Amino acid sequence: MLADSRAGTALSALASRTLESMNSAAFIDEFSDVAVEYAAFRPTYPRALFDRLAELSPARRAAWDCGTGSGQAAIGLAEFFDCVHATDASAAQLARATPHPRVHYRLATAENCGLPDRSVELVSVASALHWFDLDRFFAEVRRVARSGALLAVYGYHGFYITPALDELTERWLLRPVQSHWAPNNQLLADGYRTIPFPFEQVVEPNLAIHVSWTLSQLLEFFLTWSAPRRKIDVDGDGFVKEAHRAFEAEWGDPERRRHVVIPLIARIGRVT
Repeated sequence: MLADSRAGTALSALASRTLESMNSAAFIDEFSDVAVEYAAFRPTYPRALFDRLAELSPARRAAWDCGTGSGQAAIGLAEFFDCVHATDASAAQLARATPHPRVHYRLATAENCGLPDRSVELVSVASALHWFDLDRFFAEVRRVARSGALLAVYGYHGFYITPALDELTERWLLRPVQSHWAPNNQLLADGYRTIPFPFEQVVEPNLAIHVSWTLSQLLEFFLTWSAPRRKIDVDGDGFVKEAHRAFEAEWGDPERRRHVVIPLIARIGRVT
């Protein structure tokens, strides 16, 4: 199920205006209020992704994970880089970040990270680029990146389980929140293909996140998304309770773990 891509044609029509507004906006804080849930239920990224990024990087001394959230990507990068600078503009998110001896968390915006000039071989952005001021962020990337460094932006916008459960996802989860997506989310749903990307393009790996979740874990993951929380603020959580009842009949034992596939989208560029 491509969750954000179901936001409809109305969001696609707003894409250009979204880019304009992003290039003049302050920090958009969508997740501080769910920092605990974000840390608990957002998945980590596949090791193969970071292996590939390390292979493509000109060196492995330092990486910058921008918009790190709870560190879901930073921890993976730490296996391959000597030092990972992990920044986020949300203090609440950083307070829940997973500690690691090679990951250095710091409160900072994407557009003004505070790192020295020419100090990193990789800039990583996991499920966050669509909230940034793109022009200012790209300028910051060029400032902190060493010659030949990579910029990797990636994320996800949906999941698959089984055909029957995917149909329930569409009916009981995605349709009810369709009108509550922010225009920014459409950029992610479009695979970041509708944004200017002023870097030398590198072929992206075709990867997915694979998790084994109970029904409760799946729904908690869904509730960390911004659109469901907006709907709850407006209409209450009745639709979530209805979805839970609908899923139970098909899922079986709610403690049964099912294989959930979350396809990744990515754009990778080399800073020259």
